[in-house]
Amino acid sequence: MMDSSYIIAIDSIIPMRKEPSDASEMVSQLLFGELAIVTDTDKQWLNITCQHDNYSGWIDNKMVYKISASFYTHFSENFLLQMEPVRQLKTPWGPMFTVMNSRFPSLEGAFEFEKINFQWTGTPLPFQSKEISEIARMYLNAPYLWGGRSLFGIDCSGFTQLIYHFKNILLPRDASLQVNIGKNLNFNNSTVGDLAFFHNSSGKVTHVGIIIEDKKIIHASGRVRIDFLTEEGIFNREKNKLTHELHSIKRILD
Repeated sequence: MMDSSYIIAIDSIIPMRKEPSDASEMVSQLLFGELAIVTDTDKQWLNITCQHDNYSGWIDNKMVYKISASFYTHFSENFLLQMEPVRQLKTPWGPMFTVMNSRFPSLEGAFEFEKINFQWTGTPLPFQSKEISEIARMYLNAPYLWGGRSLFGIDCSGFTQLIYHFKNILLPRDASLQVNIGKNLNFNNSTVGDLAFFHNSSGKVTHVGIIIEDKKIIHASGRVRIDFLTEEGIFNREKNKLTHELHSIKRILD
């Protein structure tokens, strides 16, 4: 690998750790094709800052490829998002599955990341709808995973971040940061696509979801699920109780 401070993810899903250890807490994930800058090293571990949200953490250097500054700059502005839940990709080390919201220079045929060549198997499925509520529903029943950003495990802010990425909006990684963006709304003026934030007993924002039709909310809690949204918070019919207390509602989309 060339000597550089820039990297690109070449595995399907890469865990980002709080500390340089496999036993450390996972704070986020990199998906295939996402970019980052290396800020520090510790043996095989790289401390990185993600290009898409400036989030930092530690990753294993075996799961990424070092690239030039020129490729980093070009690809950060010229990529396509995978819309299918899962696709298969031929790599120099064998077939590999990639997940929705991964980044590619092309969604058909062959492509390369500088000296690494890849080949798609099959053609992409046409994606008919760009409605945010329909995109969000593609993640329904994905299991909750702290730090997760994929169909195979996702947390509440990772979920909202990925869905808004399909609308070309790059949200911060955590709910406590996402709440600082957008226009404040009251409950009655909210609509499909607005973000609803929820706080704990100390008043700290700890949860976020996307408002959809009929004043319902889709959010990651145990799994990606749909619940009722009231002026007080999220009402879970299965538990017959309020599970999250409403903090605020923000409009991000124009």
